[in-house]
Amino acid sequence: MNVTPFEPEWEGFVTLEISNTTPLPAKIYANEGLCQILFFQSDEVCEVSYKDRKGKYQAQKGIVLPKL
Repeated sequence: MNVTPFEPEWEGFVTLEISNTTPLPAKIYANEGLCQILFFQSDEVCEVSYKDRKGKYQAQKGIVLPKL
């Protein structure tokens, strides 16, 4: 699981990227935890948000493949 922060004012459908970087087989089981998302509250106002920057993943719907 890649560590990627959700930026202030990001909106969309969360897509998780999973990769097996080992030569060993990996299994993912139904109804088991896969990752954890932590939300932190800032005591400062964001000067430039993801929405302000018109981020390439803003307001995505459904699964979106990586954009270069």
